[in-house]
Amino acid sequence: MNKQEFDLVVVGGGPGGYVAAIRAAQLGMRTALVEKAELGGICLNWGCIPTKALLRSADVLRLVRDASKFGIEVAAPKPDLAAMVERSRKVSAQLNKGVSHLMKKNKVSVIHGHARLAGRGQLQVRGEAGETTVLAKHVILATGARARELPGLKPDGESVWSYREALVPRSLPGSLLIIGAGAIGIEFASFYNALGVQVSVVEMAPRILPVEDEEISAYVAGQLIEQGIQLHTGCAVQSTRREGSKWQVALTGKTVEADVILSAAGIVGNVENLGLEGTAVKVEKSHIITDAFGRTGEPGVYAIGDVAGAPWLAHKASHEAIICVEKIAGLHPHALDASRIPACTYSHPQVASIGMTEAQARNAGRKTRVGKAPFAANGKAIAMGEPGGFIKTVFDAASGELLGAHMVGEEVTEMIQGYAIARELESTEAELMATIFPHPSQSESMHEAVLAAYERTVNM
Repeated sequence: MNKQEFDLVVVGGGPGGYVAAIRAAQLGMRTALVEKAELGGICLNWGCIPTKALLRSADVLRLVRDASKFGIEVAAPKPDLAAMVERSRKVSAQLNKGVSHLMKKNKVSVIHGHARLAGRGQLQVRGEAGETTVLAKHVILATGARARELPGLKPDGESVWSYREALVPRSLPGSLLIIGAGAIGIEFASFYNALGVQVSVVEMAPRILPVEDEEISAYVAGQLIEQGIQLHTGCAVQSTRREGSKWQVALTGKTVEADVILSAAGIVGNVENLGLEGTAVKVEKSHIITDAFGRTGEPGVYAIGDVAGAPWLAHKASHEAIICVEKIAGLHPHALDASRIPACTYSHPQVASIGMTEAQARNAGRKTRVGKAPFAANGKAIAMGEPGGFIKTVFDAASGELLGAHMVGEEVTEMIQGYAIARELESTEAELMATIFPHPSQSESMHEAVLAAYERTVNM
């Protein structure tokens, strides 16, 4: 049996794990990363990146269909599903190679296999080459999460999909029922609807994108319905049965028929077979409990990313990685503030947000000032042919603190970082009003949304 020794070992090579390994190496630690599948994790290989590649194909398809609005006549476009999927896989493969390069560049030892805790400061890694004992004073668990499997709906690659099957379909179904109207469900709804699939979405909550501001959620719902997507909110799936080539899905008060069911009803943490038994690591609802710096109840064992709980976002995992490693190294990083983590949904239209919604702010007892700026009043948006959507800001009426910002419209996922920086710098309305935004740009609407909260708008 091989035996290797390091200062720190990271279990899991996703956006939390590989970032932790790189930062540890930068700080002079002898570092290893254990991964049983592909470097880059679910995000790079089966999540964030390939879905965005497919959604980009859908965006191009919509744009070509609307070419005549821009004075360009083209033949009717025809989607090539196989080519779209091939492109998305190539994008992921390219980035996977990039992570491998980063491991070599930073002299991180990559060990392929499945790791289990085997006593304090010790891991057993089982891979194709056999079993290896790895010794390390510090172990970071970054094992991620997987799609929640609903009773009676085990993904089979044919008529029941998880996000993995939805990324590599063999053919387009005539109709698709998506269970779950969070970011994943709504993104896939946008993609398959653009390709001509009859899409229905079921959500137990009273509205789609239930974590977003109510006005944003309502606007997106209206747009999706206009695109032909059927939304069934406030509905529970009571039963499912396969009749011939169709699924019959009984909801609260109605029945929906579909060729394929896509389950997008949440995730569960990968906590099984990690050797947590007999340790002081606590697990609740499939997620490892940690403090603000990733420390578990077991000395020398840490957890970051999706396995450590919500919000389940790649950039949250990467930021936690830096905080955790710097704390291990004896530095003094700031604890993660979840209210400063932006969230993005890459549907059509896109959604982006940070901080409190208007309702959350008021429920917290804050007196607020709220500003809204529609893209219909923005010159760049009109010129681009994308005047739909708006930006909403929520300020504390007493202090001027930016409590939250919410956007819906074209490429808002590229704009939310402006408000993220503002919150990190603890900017008030005064600094945001004094900021000069370029003209013409959609970002001018960010300025107008601030001015609107204080009744100082210029272009509305």
